[in-house]
Amino acid sequence: MFDKLSFIEERFADLEQKISNPDIIADQETWRKLCKERSDLEPIVAKYKEYKLLLENIEEAKEMLSGQLEKDFREMVELELDECKAQIPGVEDALKILLLPKDPNDEKNVIVEIRGGAGGDEAALFAGDLLRMYSMYAETRRWKVEMLNANQTDIGGYKEVSFAINGESAYSRLKFESGVHRVQRIPATESGGRIHTSTVTVAVLPEVEEVEIDINPNDLRIDVFRAGGPGGQCVNTTDSAVRITHLPTGLVVSCQDEKSQHKNKDKAMKILRSRIFDKALQEQNAAISAERKSQVGTGDRSERIRTYNFPQGRVTDHRIGLTLHRLESVLNGDLDEVIDALITTDQSEKLKYSNSGE
Repeated sequence: MFDKLSFIEERFADLEQKISNPDIIADQETWRKLCKERSDLEPIVAKYKEYKLLLENIEEAKEMLSGQLEKDFREMVELELDECKAQIPGVEDALKILLLPKDPNDEKNVIVEIRGGAGGDEAALFAGDLLRMYSMYAETRRWKVEMLNANQTDIGGYKEVSFAINGESAYSRLKFESGVHRVQRIPATESGGRIHTSTVTVAVLPEVEEVEIDINPNDLRIDVFRAGGPGGQCVNTTDSAVRITHLPTGLVVSCQDEKSQHKNKDKAMKILRSRIFDKALQEQNAAISAERKSQVGTGDRSERIRTYNFPQGRVTDHRIGLTLHRLESVLNGDLDEVIDALITTDQSEKLKYSNSGE
């Protein structure tokens, strides 16, 4: 590990010089790549410097204690030595986590697909609640939300809704949101005051560019049709809606939000690219998780991951056993505590696997 850290430190110093070189600055593409690499290495180098400083302080304290010291000063040095020694394991673990292989998709934007499941209208309404929750969370992180497709119900919910979230490290923060979200509450239409349980499925897909995935046009069947549902003026009067079927996988994407057939096709292709990429990703994750259980759960879309219990004001993430009694703030986009806990657990599990040498 320390050979690798020394190499990273040297590489970081080399990058510091290169990004200040006028010749490299003139080549903007190369300069941006080097700046990105430097940015990725910076937290590792900073933590490694902290580690080396602790070791230096320990050696200095030991050297001082080997000589003649007044009692009060000796006690102070011994206290400092103990404090430095106590910090070493935590810094070593932090370095190991920083050195874990990164998910190559972590820096990507995402496409989020929310679908009402069991529970009919109540599920559709909760799909709308989750759309609002993720939109508000995106706002707190200054990410941009772009609606791609929505199939609304007459009562204001969504049978399904797709939207893109564009922002720094969006996938790294949201990838653990994929799965079944369960809601327990009393519907407004329930006269008897009984609690109903409904489910909504969330899929978080890394957004991919055309150059990252090659789709043969001959593998596509493209149908156009008249948009339906509460779409507003003009949207229902022309054949602007687009349905694209990817024949090899059977994946089907429809988009009808825009008045322009061309714009709907572009949005549908964006979703399709991400779905094809995600399908391959899930197959890869399934193969990995078959070998080890060190994943929090970015794969199985049928896994029930979280319950939102309105009568108790409770949110429970079943994968990590985390329960928060502040449902309202979570639904208002205050998701960082849940997401941070999921990321920490995932890192810890991967670290255990890495240390086991299996």
